[in-house]
Amino acid sequence: MNWKKLLSAKRWGNEDRFAGNEKEARSEFQRDYDRIIFSSPFRRLQNKTQVFPLPGSVFVHNRLTHSLEVASVGRSLGTIFYNRIKEIDPNVDETIPLLAEIGNIIASACLAHDLGNPAFGHSGESAISHYFTTGDGKVYQDRVTEAEWQDLINFEGNANALRILTHAFAGKGTGGFALTYATLASIAKYPCASIAGHDKTNINTKKYGFFQAEQCGFKKIADEMGLIKVSDEPLVYKRHPLVYLVEAADDICYNIIDLEDAHRLKILTYQEVENLLLPLCNDVKLPERLSEMEDDDAKITLMRAKSISTLIGQCSQVFYNNQEAILSGDFNKSLLDAIQEPFLSIMKYIERISIKKIYNYSSVVQIEVAGYKVMGGLLEEFIPAYLNNESKYHKKLVELIPNQFKTKATDDYTKILCVLDFVSGMTDIYAVEMFRKIKGISFPSMS
Repeated sequence: MNWKKLLSAKRWGNEDRFAGNEKEARSEFQRDYDRIIFSSPFRRLQNKTQVFPLPGSVFVHNRLTHSLEVASVGRSLGTIFYNRIKEIDPNVDETIPLLAEIGNIIASACLAHDLGNPAFGHSGESAISHYFTTGDGKVYQDRVTEAEWQDLINFEGNANALRILTHAFAGKGTGGFALTYATLASIAKYPCASIAGHDKTNINTKKYGFFQAEQCGFKKIADEMGLIKVSDEPLVYKRHPLVYLVEAADDICYNIIDLEDAHRLKILTYQEVENLLLPLCNDVKLPERLSEMEDDDAKITLMRAKSISTLIGQCSQVFYNNQEAILSGDFNKSLLDAIQEPFLSIMKYIERISIKKIYNYSSVVQIEVAGYKVMGGLLEEFIPAYLNNESKYHKKLVELIPNQFKTKATDDYTKILCVLDFVSGMTDIYAVEMFRKIKGISFPSMS
C-alpha cells in the first residue's frame, strides 16, 4: 500500500467531482468532518449509552461526547505522524500532497466510528444478534443466504456505521453522506465480510466491517485505494493504515475516561483512580502539584490529561516505527498493545480493574438487561410486521416506520436490514418509549 493512493479524496456517490484535483481536495477532509458533525445520526449519539445509564443526575460521557474526544485525540495522532515525516523529508508535501491532511481524515473517521452503534451500548448489538440466534428471528434463517444470516446473528456496529454513511436511504439522495474514500476506509477496523469475521488471531478479522448489502461498495473503495486483498470468497482485506490511529484514539479515550466517570459516580474512590492514572502521567513533579489542589475532580482531570498525552506519544511512536509493517499489512496488533513498558502493563491492569469494578457494576448490568428486553421487543414486533404486513395490526406498525427506512425490494434480507436501520438508529430514550407504547405499558400523549 502507498500513501498517495491511500489518501484518496474521491467522494462516495460523487466520484468524478474532485478526481485528480489535489489542490481542491486539500479541504475535502475538513468537509467530511463538518458533514458528520451536523448530521442527525451524529446528534442522536447524545442520547446513546457509552457505558453508564442515561440520563442521570451526575453527568457522564455519552456516545457523542466520547466521539468528540476521540476525534480530538485522533487529530493529534495524525498531526504528530505528519510532523515527524515532514522533519525527515521537507519536500513530502510535493511527493505526497495530501499527507498534511491525515489529522483531518482521522478526526472525521473518529467522529463517525460509533454512528452504527445501537441504543444501550454494546448490549444493544448483542440483543439484536440474540433475536436471530435464540429469539423469534430464528425462523428467518431459511429465508436468507448463509452469508446474509451471518450479518444478522452477529450484528456489528462497525458494519452498520459504514451502511449509515454510504446507503441510499429512501428520499435522501444516492450518495449517503458523500464522504471521501479515505475517511470511509479509515473507520473499517475489520475490513471483511461477516462470514470471515470470527478469526481472533488476525486483527482485521476479529469482527467484520460491512454487511453483504454493502460488500460491493466496500470493494469499490478498497480497490480504489489499493488495500491489500486477502481473499475474494469470503471477501477480506488488510486494514487501511489510518485505522490503527483511529482505533488507538478510541482505545485511549475509553480506557482513561471511564475511570473519570466511575469516580464521579462513586464507583471508584479518588485514591483508586490516582493509583491507576498517576503511573501513566510520566511526570515526577505531578504528585507535588496534586498535593496543592483540593478538588478531587480537578486532580483527576489533570491526571486524565497527562495520561492521554503519554499514550498519544506512545501510540504515535509505535505507528511511526512500524510504518513498513503497517503498509504491507503485516502489523497484527493494536498500537496500544505495542506500547513500551511499564505503560503496557499499566494499561492491562486498568483494563482488568475496569471489567471487574466498572463494566460489571450493578447499574451498567441493569442497562444491559434492559437493552435486551427493549431491543428484542421492538424487533419481535416490527420485523414480522414489515415482512408479512398481513393484518391491520401489522399495517399500523409499518406506519410507525419512517419512509426513509422502507424499501421497494421484496427479499427478506433487505427488508430485515431496513427494520434494523430503524431500530438501531433509535436513542436509548426513544427506544424505551416506543417499546412501552407498542407493548401497552404506557399510552401516547394526546396533546
